[in-house]
Amino acid sequence: MRTYHCFWLLFWAGQPHQSFLTPLSKRTSGFPEKEKVLVLSGNSRRDLHRSKRSWMWNQFFLLEEYTGTDYQYVGKLHSDQDKGDGSLKYILSGDGAGDLFIINENTGDIQATKRLDREEKPVYILRAQAINRRTGRPVEPESEFIIKIHDINDNEPMFTKDVYNASIPEMSDVGTFVVQVTATDADDPTYGNSAKVVYSILQGQPYFSVESETGIIKTALLNMDRENREQYQVVIQAKDMGGQMGGLSGTTTVNITLTDVNDNPPRFPQSTYQFRAPESTPPDSPVGRIKANDADVDENAEIEYSITEGDGYGMFGITTDKDTQEGIITVKKALDFENKNLYILKVEATNTHVDPRFLYLGPFKDSATVRIQVEDVDEPPVFSRPAYIMEVKEDVPINSVIGTVTAQDPDAAKNPVKYSVDRHTDMDRVFNINSGNGSIFTSKPLDRETLLWHNITVIAAEINNPKQSSRVPVFIKVLDVNDNAPEFAMFYETFVCENAKAEQLIQTLSAVDKDDSYSGHQFSFSLAPEAASSSNFTLQDNRDNTAGIFTRKTRYNRHEMSTYFLPVVISDNDYPIQSSTETVTIRVCACDHRGKMLSCSAEALVHPTGLSTGALIAILLCIIILLVTVVLFAALRRQRKKEPLIISKEDIRDNIVSYNDEGGGEEDTQAFDIGTLRNPEAIDDNKLRRDIVPETLFMPRRTATARDNTDVRDFINQRLKENDTDPTAPPYDSLATYAYEGNGSVAESLSSLESVTTDGDQDYDYLSDWGPRFKKLADMYGAMDSDKDS
Repeated sequence: MRTYHCFWLLFWAGQPHQSFLTPLSKRTSGFPEKEKVLVLSGNSRRDLHRSKRSWMWNQFFLLEEYTGTDYQYVGKLHSDQDKGDGSLKYILSGDGAGDLFIINENTGDIQATKRLDREEKPVYILRAQAINRRTGRPVEPESEFIIKIHDINDNEPMFTKDVYNASIPEMSDVGTFVVQVTATDADDPTYGNSAKVVYSILQGQPYFSVESETGIIKTALLNMDRENREQYQVVIQAKDMGGQMGGLSGTTTVNITLTDVNDNPPRFPQSTYQFRAPESTPPDSPVGRIKANDADVDENAEIEYSITEGDGYGMFGITTDKDTQEGIITVKKALDFENKNLYILKVEATNTHVDPRFLYLGPFKDSATVRIQVEDVDEPPVFSRPAYIMEVKEDVPINSVIGTVTAQDPDAAKNPVKYSVDRHTDMDRVFNINSGNGSIFTSKPLDRETLLWHNITVIAAEINNPKQSSRVPVFIKVLDVNDNAPEFAMFYETFVCENAKAEQLIQTLSAVDKDDSYSGHQFSFSLAPEAASSSNFTLQDNRDNTAGIFTRKTRYNRHEMSTYFLPVVISDNDYPIQSSTETVTIRVCACDHRGKMLSCSAEALVHPTGLSTGALIAILLCIIILLVTVVLFAALRRQRKKEPLIISKEDIRDNIVSYNDEGGGEEDTQAFDIGTLRNPEAIDDNKLRRDIVPETLFMPRRTATARDNTDVRDFINQRLKENDTDPTAPPYDSLATYAYEGNGSVAESLSSLESVTTDGDQDYDYLSDWGPRFKKLADMYGAMDSDKDS
């Protein structure tokens, strides 16, 4: 009889709430045919064959969140090879083996050592095996089984957001979608109702509702008005177990804002507005502001103002201030209190963005009445014209009236006005004005040829209040009269050949006239009476404002008469007739047979000194060369190279300068007079400082005369202190006194003034200790000591 080695899974019926095992139908041959069973023979690996398993694992069910004090029992593992003598050992491996799950080696009992959480790990896969305790060899193949954690309702629903924010337009219909909230439950949705969530509203009725299964929030009240209430806070609850008693729940907050729609028309807070405007208010200036209130916000509250009717429709305008939504009333035309002092306007305010859905609420506009009172102000005089143009003939006598300007006070008082000429526009005082009646008259002669237009400004000011004044330009045109005689267009100087023939044209004349002629100038030419009969030339008037000079005889001799002066009379045809006598200069010249001039007697007049142009140029060049030579000589003298101070190239002294011209020493009394220093009164009193420009002339201070036996050091210090504090002391730029040496030098004083010994007593060996700069001196004076010793 063949024996099948297999494990038995024992399920303890006395513990149904701790673990569950799917029942086995039969131990040996009652397993489903579809399971694949691998059986190893007891003796050889080569005797492998397929056969039905004598036992089969199934899955365990273990409750989560066990709260007992003992280990939680899972199940029992048993093999039919177990004789109960302790020869077999049960081994458990896989997920949590040895930690979460332990097995009794002898009995095969499996227990859970810790409380398990399905949400952390819902399934554990383990492997079981029975081995011979003595040999360590398995008596059964290793088999795998599953422990599935059975869920309990230990997790409440959690919303995806702690706070939801949503908005909807005001006046929305009932059932309008607002927002959808979502909650999740970590429990097992496939087992029971632990993860079945139901939504409900805890706060927010009767304005909003929520669908229990989807979490969609909708409006529940009709015509919710933002102007009454803008913010709503709704609390939504999510409960598991299908909302039944004992289920766990979670809540979230939904902040709902009503957005604005244009459901409110603009309204003026008052029906009538009063404003005052001085009549001097310039155009485009504001008079006042009005505002219609609109309960809406943003673009729904934008208002457009307009003037619909009234007697001031063309006098005033209104614009909208986009920032404050106010209507600004402005002046469009100049106001005149005397003409009209009260204006009544009708102003309308209209929404610019109208929502057609709410037109049933009424027209989205409102109107108000605006009364504007014009105030009287003291205005300056007003001229009858904006500008005056006058004409005057240039030959009018002085004090002749040329025109009148008129200005009146526009105020009701009609204050008298006085007139004056702005002298900045009439610097020469050519015109004057009667201060009482505004008549303008001349004060100096006029000349059209000098100045055609005079542009002056007349000032009109109130007598009682001269500050109230106005100005008007007056343009005065000077009309021409025939007061200028015609004259030659140019200076005429011509020549006639000695061999000229009679009736030969030698020059054509033309004339000009400074005066204007409305019909055109017409000049006439003739010889002066004194030259008409005795002249060697004749004049022919061409009747086209030109004339020709012709020869009267055949030959001319320049030695007899070299120059002829021909007087010509020129007359115009205006009234009064003006004429002038002009002279034509005619020279007699030698000409060739073709009439080309060769020489004239004018040569002597051109060069009376006999010097030619070339000679003058040569003299000028000589003078320029001489000046350049002098300048170069002076520049070379300034750039002459100075003789070097150190002549010898072997001289290595750095700070010793050689002077060829030595002073006389202490015995030289001609260098300067020490008495001048000791007697300040000998200083020139009028001597000023040369280095700065004196700002104020001070009288020089007198100092006391020093005693003859005063020490030079004390004397110099005293004078130095006095001059440092005296602002009037002149600088003695070239005066240098070396009577006292300073104490800062390492070598101390080199002056012989403080020497009390002779040269023979001096020891110059210390010069060798001063460094290479004094080596030369040490060698020189050291050699001198050696000579003396020898």
